[in-house]
Amino acid sequence: MGAASLAALFAPGAAFAVLLAALADDPRFPWVRAPLAAPWELFVIAASGLVATAAGALDWRFHRLAGVVIARAEQRAELLALTVGGVPLFAIMATATATGARWLLLPAVAQTAFTTYLIAYDELRFHRRRCGAYETVLHRVLVLGQLAALLAWMHLAFVRPLAP
Repeated sequence: MGAASLAALFAPGAAFAVLLAALADDPRFPWVRAPLAAPWELFVIAASGLVATAAGALDWRFHRLAGVVIARAEQRAELLALTVGGVPLFAIMATATATGARWLLLPAVAQTAFTTYLIAYDELRFHRRRCGAYETVLHRVLVLGQLAALLAWMHLAFVRPLAP
């Protein structure tokens, strides 16, 4: 995982924090100024997103410390999974949450399915034989953290919408 992949790893979490701060004066989201009143789903999104990002960062660090050489094809596959599944999916999720646009559920699920395909390709093509137990755990924590955040968001956006 190169510098571009590391940046793509941190982009959705950073955007989440920036957008929450930008909503501080929006009357539709009064809980931004009183975080303890925020919906439980946001805490799940934040916590699982932090755990997933930490696992990705630890994986990146592991590669550097262990001197693991990542082939160009694997670097491209990882960067594609992070960029396709990161910022574009985050944009769909943020738009659906802020506007209550229920029609965005289908694009969000489609984007998630495609990202899942990219992650599975990366794991099965490059990681299956090379990775040890520690790196495999990091990959699973990363993916499961992202899944938990996605499920919490789906509940927040479509079961209990925040926007009118």
